Amino acid sequence: MLRYTLMRLGVFAGCLVVVWGAVYSGIFPRGFGDSNFLWVLLLSLVLSAPISWVVLRKERDRASVRIVGRVDRMKANLDANRSQEDVADDTVRAQGQAS
Repeated sequence: MLRYTLMRLGVFAGCLVVVWGAVYSGIFPRGFGDSNFLWVLLLSLVLSAPISWVVLRKERDRASVRIVGRVDRMKANLDANRSQEDVADDTVRAQGQAS
């Protein structure tokens, strides 16, 4: 997941550099007044989202598989702990009834 996040940040940083250059060279319009930095930031975000969606598809799928595996292991551990508690509780109850 960290790898995907870093790759996504890299795509955003690349878009930020390209948009910054395009705005200051006059290819893209400048923002109004002091909002130029915000304009560049938002435009970079809007451009990087679909690029990341297409370019990082395989990495996103790999991260998803890893997350599903972790969730399944956690569920299995919780079920194992519950069954251990049930066995211990049944044993205590059976000993209490036998007395």
